[in-house]
Amino acid sequence: MASVPKPAQNRPMDPVTLTSERLLLRTVGAHDTDAVFDAVQDPEIQRWTTIPSPYLREHATAFTEQMVPDGWADCSMFTFGVFLPAGGELVGMLALTMRSLGVGEIGFWATKEHRGNGYITEAALTASRWAFIQRAMDRVEWRAEVGNTGSLAVAERAGFTLEGTLRAGVNNKGVRRDCWVGSLLPSDVGLPSTAPYLPAPRPA
Repeated sequence: MASVPKPAQNRPMDPVTLTSERLLLRTVGAHDTDAVFDAVQDPEIQRWTTIPSPYLREHATAFTEQMVPDGWADCSMFTFGVFLPAGGELVGMLALTMRSLGVGEIGFWATKEHRGNGYITEAALTASRWAFIQRAMDRVEWRAEVGNTGSLAVAERAGFTLEGTLRAGVNNKGVRRDCWVGSLLPSDVGLPSTAPYLPAPRPA
């Protein structure tokens, strides 16, 4: 597929807001701290993500008031709160973290009350398309600890290709654990890539 010029990856930028059919994706700030803190008390979120456990109010404050804005300012991590447009209820969180030139890693969680509605799948596709078009990413990588079937279901529904298992691939609260890894490429969603992609020949 032909390549097209895209914006530089490392230029400073202000947070952006994205919309999809059912969702509003926007940055979070101090006014969202209570919602984030309450959502992350869910044991499932604390078990399968690398956030601190127990998750204290000070952790939520540092996340919304420092980590999120700093990530946008230096283009190292693009974090979106996932909200319902009507009423502004938080249904999840999603971030794209830059790992190398043209490669970002996606991470997400859904609030307990809103799982099973396809919201995070929709948000993952919306954010990935934005990353391909506006941030010059040619690969969005997904990783999840082996056994995290909820995250796996989201990745599969969003069109990620499962590529294998990495031994000791994640460090979750001081313990190295095996993880699944997969990827979404621009061509998977009908978009051109920044750099030409030459896949390895398939075995005969």
